[in-house]
Order: sequence, then structure tokens, then C-alpha cells
Amino acid sequence: MTEDTERHALKMAKKKAARDKIMSTKTDQKGLIIVHTGKGKGKSTAAFGMIFRHIAHGMKSAVVQFIKGGMSTGERDLILERFSDMCEFHTMGEGFTWETQDKTRDTEMAQAAWEKAKDLIRDPANSMVLLDEINIAIRYDYVKIDDVVEFLSTEKPHMTHVVLTGRNAHEDLIEIADLVTEMELLKHPFRSGIKAQIGVEY
Repeated sequence: MTEDTERHALKMAKKKAARDKIMSTKTDQKGLIIVHTGKGKGKSTAAFGMIFRHIAHGMKSAVVQFIKGGMSTGERDLILERFSDMCEFHTMGEGFTWETQDKTRDTEMAQAAWEKAKDLIRDPANSMVLLDEINIAIRYDYVKIDDVVEFLSTEKPHMTHVVLTGRNAHEDLIEIADLVTEMELLKHPFRSGIKAQIGVEY
């Protein structure tokens, strides 16, 4: 063993010992409130990664899409075709608000989505529930932030994970969340005139 290799091995051993000491204190488990927000791409993508992780472990989950309409997406098609027994999937929106241009209708749809979301979160069979683009519904006041915070704080089962995605997460939601990730936009092909592409965006 060379001096450099030996020095590296000692350094890594110290890191492992420190890491093991930290990990030994992490013994609690709970259902997490997880928020994916920010201007960068990947909020829903990362959330669906956790849904598929649940499916792979044989754990039941559910998805409610608040804004996205009837457009076919890879994740929705795959879940509906192959994993509908493991994951309920509800697309409750009719498209982005600038497309519908009907606040009354958008509010009605978002309220219906929120009621469905509450039922799915209350269901003890579901270990994780994804509320896709709910942050947008909250931002436009289609769903009241106070209602969301109160429900998650008082009615969410202790071991149920709830994932909430969308830009501009409300500060009150961030306050009660256990895990918040902000996706930062550094570059995006849309700015270079490249449209959304199958297998990447949907």
C-alpha cells in the first residue's frame, strides 16, 4: 500500500466513523411532508421517482394532478397500464390556467382535486400521496393555503408521506414541511427555441 493510498484509507475510515456516529442517532420514523418547488425543471420528475420507488417496494400510493390536463404523459400512462393496482392516479385539472382562462372552472376543478387528495391521504392503504402542481393552485387561490396547512398538520396520518410540487411554494407550506427542495434553473432548452420533448418533459 502506497503512502497516498494509506492516507486516503485513514481519511475515509475517519469519515465513516463520524458518519456512523451521526446515523446512530437517527432512529425516528414519520410520514414526511415533502415540497418540490423552484423555477428549475425536475419537480414532478423527482416526485414521480418516489412514487415508482414505492411501487417497486410493493407499497401503495396515489397521485392527484391539480393543473395538468388530459395530455398523455409517460408516467401516467405507465402507472395506468401496469401499476393501477399499486397507485391510484387522478388527473383533475384541465390544463394550465393561461390555457383555460376560466377562473371559476379552474377553482371548481382544484377544489374537487383537493377533496380527492384529502380522501387519499386519509386512506391508511396509501403510504405516499403526490399532489402534483398543487403549489400553482394555491398561488392562484384556487385552494386555500390555510386549509392545506391545517389538514396536513392535524389530519395527515402519522406514517403517510405527502409530496407537493409546483413553483412558488407558499411560505406557510414551507414552514410545516419536513423536506423542501428548490430546483434552480441554470439553463433550459426552451430558451433556445427547443420545445418540450417526449421522454424528457412528458
